[in-house]
Amino acid sequence: MSLAKTAIDTFLDRRLAQFQKPTLMPHPEARSLTKGIIAGVVAGLAAAAAKTIVEKVYPPSAQQEIAPEPPHWAFGAAAGAAYGALAEYYPAASSRDGVNFGMTLMALTHESGVPALGLPPAPADQTTREKTSEIASSIIFGLVAETTRRFVRKML
Repeated sequence: MSLAKTAIDTFLDRRLAQFQKPTLMPHPEARSLTKGIIAGVVAGLAAAAAKTIVEKVYPPSAQQEIAPEPPHWAFGAAAGAAYGALAEYYPAASSRDGVNFGMTLMALTHESGVPALGLPPAPADQTTREKTSEIASSIIFGLVAETTRRFVRKML
């Protein structure tokens, strides 16, 4: 029984290794918080621009106003900086090419933070269109953020 379990574990380890992305920083001494934050800020601004475009093409609703521009850009830069710093020291945070980041950010803001501030609409009151628009724009935000972060970080 033990031999079979070891063989299965070895097989699964080899299979899983095929799907793991190589990390950007192979050596701990190559990590830089400053470079991670810079790459993250640039990525957050690019992702905020992409999210704005998606929301204009596929707006959450006809009645709902999109967030004012300055806070939208500032939030994108701040979220990107945090993401860049996290990805620098914990590369698994950038898994799934940033989709996890976009969806986590949506859960923290639109699903809990915005309703806690009393800003409409509450998630329970959203239509299917509003929810799918938020999901789509958040996925694009995460994809653009990770793609840009990775590119900028390689250039630094």
